[in-house]
Formats: sequence, structure tokens, C-alpha cells
Amino acid sequence: QVQLVESGGGLVQPGGSLRLSCVASGFTLDYGNIAWFRQAPGKEREGVACVSNRDGNGYYAASVKGRFALFRDNAKNTVYLQMNSLKPEDTAVYYCATGFDGSSCIFLRPDGMRHWGKGTPVTVSS
Repeated sequence: QVQLVESGGGLVQPGGSLRLSCVASGFTLDYGNIAWFRQAPGKEREGVACVSNRDGNGYYAASVKGRFALFRDNAKNTVYLQMNSLKPEDTAVYYCATGFDGSSCIFLRPDGMRHWGKGTPVTVSS
């Protein structure tokens, strides 16, 4: 049974940093694409970042490029999202997800992801 468990969310001031973690069980992370999505109150879920299992490339939303970085530790079967220079508009619940559809990873589409965690909330506020 595949399970993804996120952690690391919390309250941070604008300009601050957080590192989110997603631990996988029942599934080896490097077998599939691994991604982070987020959903703010009243908004649709949007893609943040994805790393492809085919070419190892990382794909990022324009709104976070240069500020966020996705990386994984295969030995720990864990993927991380390092978030720097946080802005109030980054406030959302953050989810990790995994799947095998290449275009969903490249274009950060949630419909191509097969398994989801329950999310961890991030609030950016002074």
C-alpha cells in the first residue's frame, strides 16, 4: 500500500524559509515522478514542482522558480521541497504526489498523479 506523509509546514514570516518533507512507503520514489502541489483557500490545486523519473529534470512553476527547490534522498525514500524567500501568496496546503505520466510532470498537472499525501499547511504572514 502506497503512502505519502508530508511534514514541515508551519507559520513563517515573509522572506523566511521552510523545508517540507515527504516520506514514502510501499513505493520506491525513484520509480516514478515525484511532485509537490499546493492549494490555497478558495483556489484550485496548482503544481509547484516535479522531478521526472525518466530524465531526472526538475520542472517548476514560474511563480516559485529560483525560490523553491525539489530534491530527494533515495536512501531515505524521502523528497523535500526547500522554500526560500517566501511570500504571503505562497500560503497554502502543500501536497506531495507521485505518478508515471510524463506530461503531467512537465506541465505540473494534478490529474496525472496517482498517489497523494494528506498535505501540510504553510502560512506566510507577519
